[in-house]
Amino acid sequence: MNVLDTTKALLKELIAFPTISSNSNLDMIDCLAQYLSSSGATVEIWRDESGRKANLFATIGPNIDDGIVLSGHCDVVPTADQDWTNDPFEMIERNGKLFGRGTCDMKGFIAAAVAMAPRYAQLNLKRPIHFAFTYDEEVGCFGAQALAQSLRQHRLNPAVAIVGEPTSMRIIEGHKGCYEYITHFTGLEGHGSNPDQGVNAVEYATRYVSRLLELKDELRSKAPKNCRFEPPWTTINTGALIGGTARNVIPGKARVEWEMRPVQPSDADFVKNHLDQYCTHALLPAMQAICPDASVVTEIIAEVDGLEPVPENEARTILSELTGTHETDLVSFGTEAGMFQALGMTVVVCGPGSIEQAHKSDEYVSVTQISQCLEMLDRLCERLV
Repeated sequence: MNVLDTTKALLKELIAFPTISSNSNLDMIDCLAQYLSSSGATVEIWRDESGRKANLFATIGPNIDDGIVLSGHCDVVPTADQDWTNDPFEMIERNGKLFGRGTCDMKGFIAAAVAMAPRYAQLNLKRPIHFAFTYDEEVGCFGAQALAQSLRQHRLNPAVAIVGEPTSMRIIEGHKGCYEYITHFTGLEGHGSNPDQGVNAVEYATRYVSRLLELKDELRSKAPKNCRFEPPWTTINTGALIGGTARNVIPGKARVEWEMRPVQPSDADFVKNHLDQYCTHALLPAMQAICPDASVVTEIIAEVDGLEPVPENEARTILSELTGTHETDLVSFGTEAGMFQALGMTVVVCGPGSIEQAHKSDEYVSVTQISQCLEMLDRLCERLV
């Protein structure tokens, strides 16, 4: 069986694992561990506190620093309320395309990387090749955050990371961060006929949203010079304002769901510091003057670092040589790449499939894209020996 057929067979097996983020990923991790172990890799499995999720980190080659990481996430988005032509967890090949949930986002890359493991194991590697497969990327990159801690604890210091998100095999050297929050307002319920006797949580939430809108406008002027992102400034989006029960009841509870996409870490600090000062010195004193137990609490859903484009990037240089192109780009969607960069690695995002197919019904990756990915991974051998 050639490596393309091996990849398709393994991808079919991986698609059959319904690793929606709410489910366990342990069966898929065990499957990958068996493939990699049989190829001669040293495999580590690090479980989360619940024991239902795990990261896998495997190595082929010498036990030294300076390795190259092939990274992918195991979880996929739900299929509920989507109109699929076939069972989303049964891979179907049709007209040169491989259909199934996760085929492009991003089990196609994982299958290709693991299918190449026997090839890497045959070489006299001077530089280790690592495989890093994580949980819960789709709901906040929690697995990658745990993986980063594990790498620090085990004093593992790879130098390069290739994150195989679907980019149509384009080299991506940067993306914004994604910080998501829910801010909860607790006031004091009362009768609508006497509003001064209550603390209207919806009204204070509205004032909070007004401050978010002011910060949103201020961030436009803080765009870095020659920034290549579109738009070139940090954005804020208010996704939901929820609260109240009836027209004649002072609402005691409300919440604002919002996010920001920082182009630089200092913007995130700017927003959080200003909101903290606004709540501490404006909102809370007014609320607690009537109800001492009133509160404003911001719940962190996820704080995923962006991938910052840098002048010197070994990962970019390697991928340019492997793909034969010096063109690079930035994307709007987030990945786990920023966490690898924070560990001191140089990082690029490059993988088979188009982000336009991700998260949709009848998700697919083309066989041509898988073949291009395998060619890239095969050429990587030259950088390992």
